[in-house]
Amino acid sequence: MGPVTLPPWFPALPVLELHLRPLLLSAALTLALAAPLASAQDSKLPDIGSSAGELLTPARQAEYGGMMLRELRNYGFLLDDPLVDDWLQNIGTRLGSNSAQPRQSYTFFMLKDRQINAFATLGGYVGVNAGLVLTAEREDEVAAVLSHEIAHVTQQHVLRGVERAQRDQIPILLGMLAAVVAAQQAGGSSSGDATMAAITSGMGLMQQRQINYTRSNESEADRLGIRTLARSGYDVDAMAGFFERMSASMRGNAGGYSVPDFLQTHPVNTTRISEAKSRAEQMKKDTVLLTTEVPGGVRQERVNPADPALSDPIVRRGNPLLPASMQLSVNALSRGASGQFEWARERLRVLSADTPGDVVREYENLQRAQKDGLSPAQRYGLALARLRNSGAAQARTDLVALLGDHPDNLWVAVALGQAESRAGQAAQANARFETLLRQHPGSRPVALTYAEILNEQGGREAGQRAQAMLRPLLSQSGNDPVFQLRYARASELAGDTVRASEAYAEAAYLNGRPEQALIQLQALKKQPGLDYVGRARVDARIETITPTVLEMRRQGISDPELERR
Repeated sequence: MGPVTLPPWFPALPVLELHLRPLLLSAALTLALAAPLASAQDSKLPDIGSSAGELLTPARQAEYGGMMLRELRNYGFLLDDPLVDDWLQNIGTRLGSNSAQPRQSYTFFMLKDRQINAFATLGGYVGVNAGLVLTAEREDEVAAVLSHEIAHVTQQHVLRGVERAQRDQIPILLGMLAAVVAAQQAGGSSSGDATMAAITSGMGLMQQRQINYTRSNESEADRLGIRTLARSGYDVDAMAGFFERMSASMRGNAGGYSVPDFLQTHPVNTTRISEAKSRAEQMKKDTVLLTTEVPGGVRQERVNPADPALSDPIVRRGNPLLPASMQLSVNALSRGASGQFEWARERLRVLSADTPGDVVREYENLQRAQKDGLSPAQRYGLALARLRNSGAAQARTDLVALLGDHPDNLWVAVALGQAESRAGQAAQANARFETLLRQHPGSRPVALTYAEILNEQGGREAGQRAQAMLRPLLSQSGNDPVFQLRYARASELAGDTVRASEAYAEAAYLNGRPEQALIQLQALKKQPGLDYVGRARVDARIETITPTVLEMRRQGISDPELERR
């Protein structure tokens, strides 16, 4: 990912930059030179070993990870889309449950940037650029990158990297200072050059030690990541395959083009590719290919014969009371590719484009370039682009034909409902979404998209229906700004001003605007319709948000939107 401009107080929070961008060693060195040596020597650092967590507690790590996510939203980097988010979170959750730390909680999120990159940071927060998914050829490759990033989390590489930088900084700094003093005592016209040479040598040594440590982390993440990949039923060859394509991209950029950010934070060489291939071959030797009957055909997956779950006939073959054509393997439901990758990729192509018109032209160029025209998923993407480009009627026609070929495809059905509503067929759209709700109870993408079109239709009745539909999701959607905004608007239409104000304030907080959230909550306390329980709920949120706002004010940071008012 490209450079991210963050507020002045952000670097003060420990290790929020590792994997988001390369560690700025020269800046760290400057800070060390400015600090008194006595205080540096007196600082008590935790032992790196297994106690890296002492640097920051798990709760503190999660707090910083959440703060980073809110800041990324504030600066407009995130791509919040219910369908894409569910697809990514499902892949990540499956991989996380098969990782070295299955109890670790993870938050996976997508960024709009079309550069190829992914990163992990504190608290199990893992970000993926849209460009990485657009570059991947199948879901297994996306899963390979995610499993690598998950390994960085489970092995605490973020915390260890910062502790290492702090530990190495002091002895190298002392050596640099000794060399500078010796050069100055030598006198003569060459003393200035000698001083610069000493500083450069010290900085070079720090950089080399950090590079060596990063390479060690990358190797460990590859080794553990491919195990997670195999346990989750994905193709273990995907890791080396993606590395090879990235390496080819680097060679193609040798003529002066910028190197993909993924290669800057995850350097790829022939050794790393060959090691990934070797691990994949070993994985294949240790597993067998299991074929399972599923509706519409068979599913093949590699499993370890030593897995005790395979001895259970219910797990291995499904329900023995059902005919073979209806057998469902538990492993088949929880392992391997989801079958949604191509649809997710094309949706990302549309949502990450600069303008809807740009992506319409992109698909038209693809249609001319491809011998067989657009694939079904690309036709879906083109219809989405037209829908976003004020072409609801054409998009509806395209999606009706596509749904006829893929009647069980949720991605197409949801888009068709949106197109129908925006083409003036509200009743037909609402009926379609009511059917989808019955078919997919509890589905976040269906509920949020239906709420969106009801809010667009407007009116008290539409607001009440949207509010009633979203209310059951309240308990699990506290950190979801898309939910909060749609619930707020639905409550507003329904005449529930208290709930609307609460949800709008929560959305402001989650979008990196805590001062706005605090002002809205304080105004809410003055509303006559606020009962005792609601007042207690609002007081609790004010108490939680206030320290963040006070710290921002102490640092001289103000909300530009509030300044313009």
